[in-house]
Parts: sequence; C-alpha cells; structure tokens
Amino acid sequence: MLEYYTPLQYSARMAHTTKDKEKLLTRVRRIRGQVDAIERALESEQECAGVLQLMAACRGALNGLMAEVMEGHVRFHVLAPHSGRKSPQAQAAEELIDVVRAYLK
Repeated sequence: MLEYYTPLQYSARMAHTTKDKEKLLTRVRRIRGQVDAIERALESEQECAGVLQLMAACRGALNGLMAEVMEGHVRFHVLAPHSGRKSPQAQAAEELIDVVRAYLK
C-alpha cells in the first residue's frame, strides 16, 4: 500500500529506515548469523557444496533486505507526495519495485 505525504508531512515524518528500524535490525542480525555460519563452515573445512548453500542463503537474505529498503526509499523519497495512488507516477513506482524485487530474487 502506498503512502503519500504533503511536503509538511514529509519533513515531519520519520525516515522509512527509522520507522522500520527494529524489523530491519532483526533481518541484519539474521544475516550476521548466516555469515557466522559461513565462517564456521570454512573454519571446520566443510564440503564446498554446503558452504555454497550457506552463501546462497545469505545472499538471498541480503537481497531481500536490499529490496525492502529500496522499496521504502522509492515510496518515501521518490514518489511525489501529491501523487494519487492511480497516478502514472505511482504505477511506474510499483512497476519499478516489482522489477527490483524480481531482480533481487
């Protein structure tokens, strides 16, 4: 769901990363755990297939985080506050978000 802000609301609102801080930090901590698992796997000389699987999972989690922050950036900083939900700009923003999410999958 798109949120729209007037210029006054825009400056008074918290940034999307501040608003979603706990959720984003939880994801970062999960990613840190995955990186730690990669390190442990390498230190214990595990099979490369297992290490590659851990790396792929970590990359997927990082890409998911990037997609979420990018979506917030587009919605909060790129869309004009006065655009309606059916405006060409809002529709283009949704298309961009969909493309970025598909690319980062």
